[in-house]
Amino acid sequence: MKVSVLQENLAHGLSIVSRAVSPRSTLPVLGNILIASDEGRLRLSATNLELGITCWIGAKIQDEGATTVPARTFTDLVSTLPPDQISIDLNVRTQTMNVRCGASNTDIKCIDAQEFPPMPTPDLDEGIQINVADLREMIQQVVFATSTDEARPILTGVLVTIEEEKITFAAADGFRLSVRKAELASPVSRPIQAVIPARALSELARITSSSGSNGNETITMLLPPQSGRVIFRTQSVELASQLIEGSFPDYEQIIPHSHQTRTVLATDAFLKACKQAEIFAREGTLIARVSVTPGGELQPGTVEISGQSEETGSNQTIVDASIEGPPILIAFNVRFLREVLDVVKTPNVALETTADTSPGVIRPVGQKDFLHVIMPMHLGS
Repeated sequence: MKVSVLQENLAHGLSIVSRAVSPRSTLPVLGNILIASDEGRLRLSATNLELGITCWIGAKIQDEGATTVPARTFTDLVSTLPPDQISIDLNVRTQTMNVRCGASNTDIKCIDAQEFPPMPTPDLDEGIQINVADLREMIQQVVFATSTDEARPILTGVLVTIEEEKITFAAADGFRLSVRKAELASPVSRPIQAVIPARALSELARITSSSGSNGNETITMLLPPQSGRVIFRTQSVELASQLIEGSFPDYEQIIPHSHQTRTVLATDAFLKACKQAEIFAREGTLIARVSVTPGGELQPGTVEISGQSEETGSNQTIVDASIEGPPILIAFNVRFLREVLDVVKTPNVALETTADTSPGVIRPVGQKDFLHVIMPMHLGS
């Protein structure tokens, strides 16, 4: 293999795929990145057997070939090289890769590409087309609600349901639920349901952000039947992940279908109030008390958000609100409140409540495809 590639392009490609490198593995090759010539481009791949990422970058290919190079050594080296052409020349017999750039001349010991696990070769014609910007927003609005408790692995993933022209992402951790829906450009031939690891979706959102994908770009999602994996593919990047096996809870049962009080307030003001309450609540039980008080005929209603700690003190912030229904005092985990408000994109948000022991529902005002259910906390005496 003999290729030349721009330092900037190689560094960018390595930053994308290196996230899938296995840091601790009994297989040494999993600590390496596969470098291969591929139809006039350079292909970089890494995998930990659960998650695999491939990136294609522009390069001048003089001789075809492939090898695997130690990920950390190569990534650290490339990041220190000047912004110039890098020449890569592989001695196949010794599996030594010579890397030259400017005044730098390096030899790196590699492992034969034959030892690298085979990456999937998907049939892209079978895929589902999704707008990249929409997919990134869907991920952001649900992935934070997944569980980090490995004791219930099914909740560490996002349930993806596709029926006709609708795609739904749902995530829950036992204390909250996020549901985001979107329309597809064309209907699917069969209903699809799968649970995708949250980490894989977070990586996908990061990759599409760092690639500078524009608003009109699409991504292909493939869920081959009985394969146990999902594949996402853009023009230059592919991410493949194992699915999580098991039965996801029936989240529809958790969503309240009525409410007593509906409170509409400015998203930014609500978020800032929660951040201030969290400064104090995080020292104790993370409880934020939310006191909803309807206004008079000419007066707006108010919502008081308060957090306190015996050690550090307390904070109360009052936010004007439009309120329909009776007053209510309810408590929520303030971090959960802050995290959902962080992903609400509309200027105003609605909080729907029934009783201080019943779940609250947060909905962006003017956006019907997103909702978040949050369980209340015990207020005490």
